[in-house]
Amino acid sequence: MKLRGIELRRVSMPLVSPFRTSFGTQTERDILLLKAVTDDAEGWGECVALADPLYSSEYVGSQVDVLRHHLLPRLSSPEGQAAIARSGAAAIAGLTHPVKGHRMAKAALEMAVLDAELRALGRSFARELGAVRDRVPSGVSVGIHDSIPQLLTVVEGYLDAGYVRIKLKIQPGWDLAPVAAVRERFGADVLLQVDANTAYTLRDARHLAKLDEFDLLLIEQPLEEEDVLGHATLARRLATPICLDESIVSAQTAAAAITLGACQIINIKPGRVGGYLEARRIHDLAVANGLPVWCGGMLETGLGRAANVALAGLPGFTLPGDVSASDRFYRTDITEPIVLDDGHIAVPTGPGLGVTPVPEVLDSVTRSVEWIVL
Repeated sequence: MKLRGIELRRVSMPLVSPFRTSFGTQTERDILLLKAVTDDAEGWGECVALADPLYSSEYVGSQVDVLRHHLLPRLSSPEGQAAIARSGAAAIAGLTHPVKGHRMAKAALEMAVLDAELRALGRSFARELGAVRDRVPSGVSVGIHDSIPQLLTVVEGYLDAGYVRIKLKIQPGWDLAPVAAVRERFGADVLLQVDANTAYTLRDARHLAKLDEFDLLLIEQPLEEEDVLGHATLARRLATPICLDESIVSAQTAAAAITLGACQIINIKPGRVGGYLEARRIHDLAVANGLPVWCGGMLETGLGRAANVALAGLPGFTLPGDVSASDRFYRTDITEPIVLDDGHIAVPTGPGLGVTPVPEVLDSVTRSVEWIVL
């Protein structure tokens, strides 16, 4: 495969409603898209970094800079071109490894090259990653709201739409009461979990243990991402399983967390761990250790959403993930919409991602385009 160049495209996508978590409120997404152009095909990648360094140290502006000045030059070198010609997208991780961090940029780059490679070969993401399902169960992430009645109305709408699992964002002051209200209103049969996005400390263990009475699937990332030992201690104090998200940035960190007993479940976000190939390695590690995994979301467009659905088709993804339909976040997606059908989303079967941007929609949300020759 001969990689000719990479297009960096910034798009702005308004959300259908504000999405509030413990680290802030989003009303629109500033998204970096990559298009890899080869002799045989074009492929798309999506960087999931947010506009500001609040969820992680990465943010959109930093990802543009590191791609332009550090990652892409490594691909354009004679050694880089030779490695890509020989191994395709599998070479990206090794070529970019000397650059510390910036996993979201690396993931987007690998995704774009892999998409181009698979389109040229006529193979799908799902087949390449090892998916065994043709559709996956869909859960939905529900942000923090101004009142419990408002929250209950929103949850009811998602259940009526067919979502099979509800995830509630929580933070100190918005945890026990909303969870209790949802349980009381919708009953014990609703699959329910919570996500703290690092909002608590180990000093809150006694308070968090009160969540045990609500029979939750899991509590996601209650403590700071660096506090793996704290999660191991907390796991011994709670009946509710601990799921790690922000703490898992590679197969290596996943192995350490499993060994320490810091989690019983892992949320795999490809952008957070450096790409879909590393995500598959974490999946394989978790399966080997008997841990269930599920696929998290970062408010992706249809491009990233299609790739996530393909990943969620792997056998170890036994819990419903945040692979919701396009209309959960966007009135108009840049691809044909990803749709919910009887609580599930179909795994794309076309070459590569199986979806492409709709040109006129993409143009309408584009804010800048930069072409970098390799």
